[in-house]
Amino acid sequence: MPAQFLLNITIALLWTLLMDEDAFYITTFLSGYLIGIGILFLMHRFFGTKFYLLRVYSTIKLLLIFVSELFQSSLLIMKQILSPKLNIKPGIFTYEHSMEGDYELTTLALLLTLTPGSVVMEVSPNGKIFYIHAMDVESSREAVLKSIKAFEKAIMEVTRN
Repeated sequence: MPAQFLLNITIALLWTLLMDEDAFYITTFLSGYLIGIGILFLMHRFFGTKFYLLRVYSTIKLLLIFVSELFQSSLLIMKQILSPKLNIKPGIFTYEHSMEGDYELTTLALLLTLTPGSVVMEVSPNGKIFYIHAMDVESSREAVLKSIKAFEKAIMEVTRN
């Protein structure tokens, strides 16, 4: 991905230089960047990786999923906290994930920990099982599992070719 991006910037700079204008115009650079996108899209199979803008799109999608899950779980936590009687049953459950590598594992654990109401307490020694503490196991377990699956899918789109 970095090689494709740098090549695209190089194409845009060359385009700007070859236009022989008096000054640097951002519109000329952007048109060169768009031409570079087209050239790289036609040649991306020679790089052996996905087209880099697909990974950028997947990263933005992961960020939007996280913001959505953060907002939804924050509303649920506020609803539980502001209720007159605190009727929660905290607990721990396990989840076997399908992440490969330390980067994917760490990203999933951090995204879950940053989402209110759930914390990844421990990872098994083989790295395949999360021990997750939930603020209200009975009502939020299914929501946490749903968000884990959404995070897993989005992380795999970003990290895998």
